[in-house]
Amino acid sequence: MLNIIVYGPGCSRCVETEKVVRHAVEQMGVTAEVQKVNDPIGMAKAGVLLTPAVTVNGLVKVSGRIPKEDEVRGWLAAASATTGR
Repeated sequence: MLNIIVYGPGCSRCVETEKVVRHAVEQMGVTAEVQKVNDPIGMAKAGVLLTPAVTVNGLVKVSGRIPKEDEVRGWLAAASATTGR
């Protein structure tokens, strides 16, 4: 199972990022847990300085912008291949 976290305080860009990530997960049919973190302390602990940000299995994949859906699919495919799922 992939662990995906979307970081952001709840702004419209953060909400859009979460939608893009959830849609990509759904379209690919991967097993993933998608979480939302809006706590500044949680963001700091993850090393997130700019939002929105996304981590996949603990690795920051994007920070400070909304990712494109094909970009997210690439991350999911790579992470799935690494975990064997």
